[in-house]
Amino acid sequence: MPDNDDIDQRFKTLTDQISARERKRMTKIAEQEWARQPRLRRARRRRRAAIAVAVLVAAAGGFVVYRPDVVEGVRASVFAGFADFGTGPTAQGPEQAQVKAADVSPFHGSPAQDYADGTKGLVMPKARALGGLSRKEVSTALLHARKLLIASHLDRKVLLGGRPNALIRLLDSEQRAPFVKGLKRPDKSKKGYESRRWVTSLAPKSAELVSETFKVSGRTRLTTFKENGFSGVRIKVNYLFVYAIQRPGRPETLTRLVAHNLGTLDVWRESGRLRLWIVDWNGGGTAPARCDVDDVFVHPFYPDSPPDLTLKTGAKAVDAYSLEEETNEECSPLKSDT
Repeated sequence: MPDNDDIDQRFKTLTDQISARERKRMTKIAEQEWARQPRLRRARRRRRAAIAVAVLVAAAGGFVVYRPDVVEGVRASVFAGFADFGTGPTAQGPEQAQVKAADVSPFHGSPAQDYADGTKGLVMPKARALGGLSRKEVSTALLHARKLLIASHLDRKVLLGGRPNALIRLLDSEQRAPFVKGLKRPDKSKKGYESRRWVTSLAPKSAELVSETFKVSGRTRLTTFKENGFSGVRIKVNYLFVYAIQRPGRPETLTRLVAHNLGTLDVWRESGRLRLWIVDWNGGGTAPARCDVDDVFVHPFYPDSPPDLTLKTGAKAVDAYSLEEETNEECSPLKSDT
């Protein structure tokens, strides 16, 4: 019976034996599959509750990315190599090999593999006195923006369709009530909120999270504004949040999900208190998600999903990982994520 060190060596040997030609073949297949996936960009704009400062509120869904991973080839090789170890209670069979293969990150081979883990990717700029606000007030505003990003994109319960309680608590008191109402009864009349679009939430029973780690990359910028007699600081966020998901109980459908949050938070002093108001939030779009289902949830497009007939095959391919992509309403093909 081989010992654990021998098994580790066999695993490494099997992994190393995947030829460059095989990797190239798998990458080509991944690129072809990626190009066939639809991309949904949501640019819904909703009127917010009346307030002294009149700005628009925008909200959008998540941003979903698929690429078959090289790890699947590694896993297949590992299973074959360990098949002769038997199935007894002390045997090192496919189950143990699968655990070792699972150690390979589901983000491997994509741009997200170099992104920071979770909140480490939410690095705010240095606070400074700006727009009539003190350095301390700007620092408070930046911390608030960071908390908003965490609540809308790094809350596992919210990702799986739960109520965004943390986000609700962070909203300005005048935004809170219409937001909560929009969760219960999404308003498609352009007079209110479709609140679920402010967060990344997968359609119920459509997916399960594969990885405990989420990948994050982006930036925050500070500018100033003057509107309706008020002036202050405008915080613009632009972040990609990358997750690994699969159909419930279906590891062969491994898919990468990325929420692209293009958002704006206005901050000003009014009647002796600091106001923090979401102007736009989560406006970056989704890919590849179904374009033929238009509700407040993200509907992932998996390798085995039925064709999406709304895919604009003649449209210019978009880069799912680009922070510079502008919001649009088209369901466009994707560039490879390799």
